[in-house]
Amino acid sequence: MRECGGGRTGFYHDELCLWHSTGEAVLFLPVGGWLQPLAGAGHPESPESKRRLKSLLDVSGLTARLAVSSADPATVDDLQRVHTDEYIRRFQALSAGRGGEIGPEALFSRGGFDIASLSAGLAKQAVLDVLDGKHPNAFALSRPPGHHCLPDTGMGFCLLANIPIAIEAAKASRGLGKVAVIDWDVHHGNGTQHIYYERADVLTISLHQENCFPVDSGAVTERGDGPGRGFNINVPLPPGSGHDTYLHAMRAIVIPALERFRPELIVVASGLDANAVDPLARQLLHAGSFREMTRLVRQAADGLCGGRLVVVHEGGYAESTVPFCGLAVVETLSGIRTDVVDPFEQTFIAQQPTARVLEYQRAIVDDIARALHAPLTATNREDGIHP
Repeated sequence: MRECGGGRTGFYHDELCLWHSTGEAVLFLPVGGWLQPLAGAGHPESPESKRRLKSLLDVSGLTARLAVSSADPATVDDLQRVHTDEYIRRFQALSAGRGGEIGPEALFSRGGFDIASLSAGLAKQAVLDVLDGKHPNAFALSRPPGHHCLPDTGMGFCLLANIPIAIEAAKASRGLGKVAVIDWDVHHGNGTQHIYYERADVLTISLHQENCFPVDSGAVTERGDGPGRGFNINVPLPPGSGHDTYLHAMRAIVIPALERFRPELIVVASGLDANAVDPLARQLLHAGSFREMTRLVRQAADGLCGGRLVVVHEGGYAESTVPFCGLAVVETLSGIRTDVVDPFEQTFIAQQPTARVLEYQRAIVDDIARALHAPLTATNREDGIHP
């Protein structure tokens, strides 16, 4: 095990988050009608990919080198900064009963409100502790995820907007100013985008598979409104995009946007579902891809905001590969390289797009970059991410 850098990365985890239940499903659809139950399988947003990630950290020896803790649940006051009172009351009422569906594809069982509040609380505490200098950076293994959740409805497995709740708590208690949120979950971070769409103090960037989920969401033209015009960036990538294309997008679009915005804190919505065998998407990343993307963001954070970087877990449904992708992220945050060798990585490297396909995919990224630099017609051009 090799180590570099100083300070211990914070790691926020609670077993109760793994007790969140989403019911039985085939892929993302509930069992019933023509969908018969799957033997030995259930809803894709199961605890197993997260549990196996934590187990790999443990057996690799990395957990012992991190500052591991749980956190208090996010309070109702925390939730009210982001969510409507009606949504909170409805969620609490369903949770006190038998659970239910709080929005499209947002199922939970009895007690789900408490677990979702704890998931948001992990993200909140990670942000506060990094801002307070307790840790140089942090990783929150939050579950259920949050980046699809809207102020008034759950959506896409997400019950509370974990990252916005954490950011708004830090703004209220720590006077936090500009924040950049980078979402590399394979699905569009529509909830985070919606919450900050008219604000200039939070730059939201989403790299996602085009038209994967939600369909018709996350277009390049969705740039923000009013004061937030120019502070929302979408990078919709074609199915089959792999390591080279994602890194080209990071270097051509994401890192320059961070450098222009100059945030005080960077938060990553780290879905790991762009991996090559995820059941809910069709991208071709591997553990090394997530390692390199994390390295680029950590390097940017070191230069822009004193290293203040928080990574919050989002999606990722392939129980076989998510642990290795997550380990790569945490290793890069901590500066500690374990002895773990990803047994899948060489296979996925060999299956990357050919040069001809890469040329096409790079051209798409370059077209997006040019579109993002087109003149804005709304106000705040001088303060936005554009020169």
